Amino acid sequence: MSNADLEARSPWSTLAEVTAVRLIPPPAAPAAELAVPGSKSVTNRALVLAGLAKGQSELAGILKSDDAWWGLETLRTLGLAVEVSGDTARIEGGGGRWPAGEAELYIGAAGTLGRFLPPALAAAPAGRYRVRASRRMSQRPIAPLVEALRALGGRVDYAEAEGRFPLVVHGAGLAGGRVTIPGSVSSQFTSGVLLAAPYAAKPVTVLVEGGMVQPAYVEITLAMMRRFGAVVEATDGLSRITVQPGGYQGRQLALEADASSAAYFFALAAASGGEITVSNIGSATLQPDLGFTNVLERMGARVEVHPERTTVRGPERLRGGFEVSLKAMSDQTPTLAALAAMADAPVTISGVAHVRHHESDRIAAMARELGRLGIRTEEHEDGLTVWPGTLRPARLDPHDDHRIAMSLALLALRAPGLEIANPGTTSKTFPQYWEYLERLGFGVERL
Repeated sequence: MSNADLEARSPWSTLAEVTAVRLIPPPAAPAAELAVPGSKSVTNRALVLAGLAKGQSELAGILKSDDAWWGLETLRTLGLAVEVSGDTARIEGGGGRWPAGEAELYIGAAGTLGRFLPPALAAAPAGRYRVRASRRMSQRPIAPLVEALRALGGRVDYAEAEGRFPLVVHGAGLAGGRVTIPGSVSSQFTSGVLLAAPYAAKPVTVLVEGGMVQPAYVEITLAMMRRFGAVVEATDGLSRITVQPGGYQGRQLALEADASSAAYFFALAAASGGEITVSNIGSATLQPDLGFTNVLERMGARVEVHPERTTVRGPERLRGGFEVSLKAMSDQTPTLAALAAMADAPVTISGVAHVRHHESDRIAAMARELGRLGIRTEEHEDGLTVWPGTLRPARLDPHDDHRIAMSLALLALRAPGLEIANPGTTSKTFPQYWEYLERLGFGVERL
């Protein structure tokens, strides 16, 4: 792992010094009930909202991961009082102002923070802030957000390469008005503008051009903004969203568990023929990744979803032989690709072209690593097809991508001795992932 990759790890990282883990599957299909950590998506939105709000916010159930660490450190660097006790954060918000008039801010590989923080800085009435990111995050596009902020009167400059981090953001306020944002690359651009919009001088109307790639995450943004007191109106389909000026007020919130993290255990139950209940995520969530249970049902699993808990029971044989769009829950692209290698017929994943621009090119990365196991794959522009086959143990590279690492680990069920390099990459969203596997009966040898 390069120095640039190591730089993106926080003190909450685990296994940062471990080269790889070797995985031995459990002796019997797991039968367990567990609770997963807090939602990355909800945590990172809540941190920015609390920082912008007037007064203190208390956020219970934060996800203690790399992304959240950089978010909290950013708020501290901006001069806010931040206290973390267990999984509860108390933040004294700045009311739309940042006490530090000038600062250098590091966001690591946090994609959400990278899209949410610049608008919050630009909306402030004063200040000059340089925002720096990890190597991979600095390769990901940021131009649609910068162009939107400029259209609203914000002052944002590129410190180096055009369209990429690092940025220099000037706190000069947002005038407000109407702005068009392309929805085909990332819903996070829209969410970032919306989060800052209550601090604009006039109402902000966001028009989403070309359809939104993951509207459920913008729904989460709007719901949380309203919890902090924002006045927001949105059309069906979120093609037009208007936010009134007025700012936020600090709040006490209990944050949701992470549906994306839960999906790995639902997938494990399906692939192993076991039964796993996740006790703190269910139909009450707005997170789209709970919908992955519908895909598992197509593969033969039995699923019970209640408001606050979900159970998946695996079939005797994992079924394939279908095509599915994962556009609404694209984080599960690597998960389904791994399951497809263990199914009884090919599976084609479509609708996920945008995941080529995430922490890795997730389509190419999964195709490459499955190929090293002897699995036939075919890449498409917006997805891939995976054929099942006999897996041979190998050391796999997660491409410094937490979701690739966690998905590839599932394949140890059919390839005892499988090794995953750079296991610390899961600290981006799920530092305890390997410990969870051990609790479910896996052997996890640190190398």
